[in-house]
Amino acid sequence: MSVEKTPVEDLTEEQAAAELAYLAAEIARHDELYHGHDAPEISDADYDALKRRNDAIEKRFPKLIRADSPSIRVGAAPLPTFAPITHARPMLSLDNTFSDDDVRDFVNSVYRFLGQLPDGSIAFTAEPKIDGLSMSIRYEHGRLVNAATRGDGTTGENVTENIRTIKEIPNRLPTGVPDVIEVRGEVYMRKSDFLALNAQMEAEGKQTYVNPRNTAAGSLRQLDARVTASRNLKFFAYAWGEMSEMPADTQMGMVEKFKEWGFPVNPLMKRLNSVDDIIDHYKQIGLKRPDLDYEIDGVVYKVDRLDLQGRLGFRSRSPRWATAHKFPAEQAFTRVERIDIQVGRTGALTPVARLTPVTVGGVVVTNATLHNEDYIKGIGNSGERIREEEHDIRIGDTVIVQRAGDVIPQVLDVVMEKRPPDAVPYEFPKKCPVCGSHAVREEGESVRRCTGGLICSAQQIERLRHFVSRDAFDIEGFGDQYVELFFAAGLLKTPADVFRLHLHSDEVKKAILEYRELLQREREERTGKRRKKVSAEDSRSFEGVDKLFASIDKRRHISFERLLFGLGIRHIGEVTAKALARRYNKPLDFLAAIIAAADGRPGSAWHILSSVDGIGGVTRDALIASVGSSAPAGFGLSHESWLSGVGLNKKQKQNLLSRFGDAEGVYRVVLAASKGAPNPAYKDLANQKDVGEVAADALIDFVTETHNREAVDDLLSYLDVFFDQPASSSSELSGKTVVFTGNLEKMTRNEAKATAERLGARVSGSVSGKTDLVIAGPGAGSKLADAQKHGVKIITEDEWLSLIE
Repeated sequence: MSVEKTPVEDLTEEQAAAELAYLAAEIARHDELYHGHDAPEISDADYDALKRRNDAIEKRFPKLIRADSPSIRVGAAPLPTFAPITHARPMLSLDNTFSDDDVRDFVNSVYRFLGQLPDGSIAFTAEPKIDGLSMSIRYEHGRLVNAATRGDGTTGENVTENIRTIKEIPNRLPTGVPDVIEVRGEVYMRKSDFLALNAQMEAEGKQTYVNPRNTAAGSLRQLDARVTASRNLKFFAYAWGEMSEMPADTQMGMVEKFKEWGFPVNPLMKRLNSVDDIIDHYKQIGLKRPDLDYEIDGVVYKVDRLDLQGRLGFRSRSPRWATAHKFPAEQAFTRVERIDIQVGRTGALTPVARLTPVTVGGVVVTNATLHNEDYIKGIGNSGERIREEEHDIRIGDTVIVQRAGDVIPQVLDVVMEKRPPDAVPYEFPKKCPVCGSHAVREEGESVRRCTGGLICSAQQIERLRHFVSRDAFDIEGFGDQYVELFFAAGLLKTPADVFRLHLHSDEVKKAILEYRELLQREREERTGKRRKKVSAEDSRSFEGVDKLFASIDKRRHISFERLLFGLGIRHIGEVTAKALARRYNKPLDFLAAIIAAADGRPGSAWHILSSVDGIGGVTRDALIASVGSSAPAGFGLSHESWLSGVGLNKKQKQNLLSRFGDAEGVYRVVLAASKGAPNPAYKDLANQKDVGEVAADALIDFVTETHNREAVDDLLSYLDVFFDQPASSSSELSGKTVVFTGNLEKMTRNEAKATAERLGARVSGSVSGKTDLVIAGPGAGSKLADAQKHGVKIITEDEWLSLIE
């Protein structure tokens, strides 16, 4: 059947239904070939054409959308709630072991229970314990019918439509599978995707997420499946629930069947016989843990033979034939001594818990982030309650602190049994603790911000820290202590002062000498040992100052995008800075464009009209074009006739009437919007890819503030700003997607990324079937394995250098 046989507008309802059935089956088949067998039959362009055809037919015939529609896998309408699903077989938890001796006891208990069996005769499987969200997915006659979370083990949440958006999970299974299959496993978010998501949130000025596990769980519980689809969740299959027949007689055999059916399974799973081999595999996985692109918190051991699992049976809540060998705990209990407020460069007030020192995961922790005032109350970013209401965090509370890798420690929960009687709820300040300005929380935001701007010394210091940081001006040797030190000495107030420091060499050295003397006195008081006093005449003491001045001098020649990012303007992250640099090339052209856009900044009515659901830019502009100073009355039309004649669909018209009351109310808002419509300069700025109205407004706010413009002009007088030329379209790398993994020994990761982008390539943080090239250095881990799995070309760093030359 040809998908292009009949134009969509000419299809009858019967023809449309038949073609949607064909497309659902065909697209599912290609999904299985691509994701299950790594053997695609068609190009990405042909696959996209099939999906576009399906979407076009569904748009014209919405009543014909099928339960197995391909469009559901990439987004669906918001669900009203999650209904409960009772598991056909309970989803039980595992017992935990924490030491080698515990593992030996577990193995011995298996032998004791089963009777006299020779040592080493029982095989066990060992696989990483994924730190994600447990999931049970049910198939009947090869079709996915529902999916549920673990819940309480007996009843879980129905998240079927969200599970359909995870491309690794097949909607259909191959022919010949049992009639009823419940595949169980773990939904997780890769570390690289989590970091990319947080980078995006930070670039957009939004609150970042805490860890991959919670982000994956929150993403899967979204009422709008389109949000879930955007999060690129992954899945590992490792167990089962109800099965109408068993296709294998061992644990390993079942997992191999899952792989045959198109499910991802963990490549580190092994079948082992001796307890020493099991413990050794645990240690090997532990060594690989930092390089894995997913979070794990231990290794799970299971008796391999299913008949032996049946004989061993279950305890009340866990199987006798399995256990989880956990990695050393990265949680601890400690006390909140006080709560301080830190003020960031954009004025954000961030609460920090000062803790009684405690060792967590081998590191002494004294501080932990509390994120924002809602988090203190136990409320998450999306307004959901993450702790019981009475579990608000108070000074004096005993709390559970968690640390994972390099992530900033956080307070998870309060130990209510140890709450002191005099503990009172924490009152978040309404004024900036640094400058005393009002701290305002805008509607829809979780962050409260100081309104003091550049009169707030905390914001000045944080902006200067950002200015000299690696991703901005990248001034080597200019650490946070120097920023604070020179600011306190009155030598550093604005970015331009960085480039004037060499004019105050004696004052710089004096400030550093006084700082070192202070540190020395503190050290002597702490240790009781006196040391030789640092002399101002000792030139060796200030070799670092000359190096600092040299580093500053190198950064007078700076790219436009680094300059834009370094200014620390709210909502202007690295991606947006690059887009602006590409569009305007020169600082003066950029400033002129912002000022021109400021003169045509849209009014509130225009924003209100733009925010109505279903009213996109084209429809909004058509509405505005339909009104004038005398319309509709000047044309003898009633407001109702005017609204009917604009060309809206039924839903758009209903949304407008629901928002503004009646046709006259709609007309008045549209008329006001026409008078406050943006000028071409504003549209040119806001409509650029990776910019948008929020960033455009932030730029206007910044540039039109007199002291900001003066500071920028002052800075520009010290700089030679250049524009990185657009990526080469003739390069062999143009249009390719590349991934760097492992340790690069001949260039930094940032340099490699910049070079690739300059040659027209897109640099990704993860490997997929669409990746064109992987550059692998020593220590390459999961990304290298993914590249081998997908058949992606892999080269060394030396080969990369030859290629770019």
